[in-house]
Amino acid sequence: MQNPAFRNAAFQPGAQGAVATMTAAQLQELYDQPSAQKPASDPMTVQDTLAKSGLSFLVLLATAAIGWVMVALFVQNGQGGAAVGTFAVAAIVGLVLGLVNAFKREPSPALILIYAAAQGVFIGGISQFMETEFPGIVFQAVLATLVVVGVTLALFVSGRIRASKRATKIFMIVLIAYALFSLVNVVLMWTGAVQDPWGLRTSVTIAGIPLGIILGVLAVLLGAYSLVLDFDFVQQGVRNGAPRKYGWTAAFGIMVTVIWLYVEILRLIAIARR
Repeated sequence: MQNPAFRNAAFQPGAQGAVATMTAAQLQELYDQPSAQKPASDPMTVQDTLAKSGLSFLVLLATAAIGWVMVALFVQNGQGGAAVGTFAVAAIVGLVLGLVNAFKREPSPALILIYAAAQGVFIGGISQFMETEFPGIVFQAVLATLVVVGVTLALFVSGRIRASKRATKIFMIVLIAYALFSLVNVVLMWTGAVQDPWGLRTSVTIAGIPLGIILGVLAVLLGAYSLVLDFDFVQQGVRNGAPRKYGWTAAFGIMVTVIWLYVEILRLIAIARR
């Protein structure tokens, strides 16, 4: 029920809490263990994690500009297929690198930055493509994403919202159901069973409201709670004295959630404007 990027023991609760109740003999036995078991001499900090996250997002934005320009040139030259192919290939590369980074035992800064670069091309490309269809949509989506991230962070820092086991179970159930719907929807679109460009998201309505809008709002809420989980795991890693290198793991996890959130908001606005 956790972001795969945070499965490392460094982000698990209780890693350091038992030391305070140990006897002298137990403490001596602990310190006699191999050095790998001792607290990190250069521990992970919130500031360092923010710096790594900032660098990752800078790479993302830089390559997003490249993706934006490439797709714009293809569209101007009437090469719509090449435009779609640009961000589609970048999306596949980003997905593969995302899975590799998520399940690696040790974080790799190079792979994480390459992932950011690939996702940047995807984000820039699809944003330009959508901007052509719906002028002004990128500004709206970026602003909405910043608001969601900012509000979620403010609520977390103030202690008004926290991750809980029950909420996380519900989150996972809904997330799996949403993922299955998305998969079925893609299959129906690919096979031609549903002719609408957005599939069931716009061909099905509830009380006159397109299903895509209802699901879009739900996806944004899921993304917001995923951010809460990310912030909670970062806080836990710092509390546990995790090695500094795991700041890259935290940066990767947050980046994955923010990208997902932006794409969902972009699609939600597109369906609403349509």
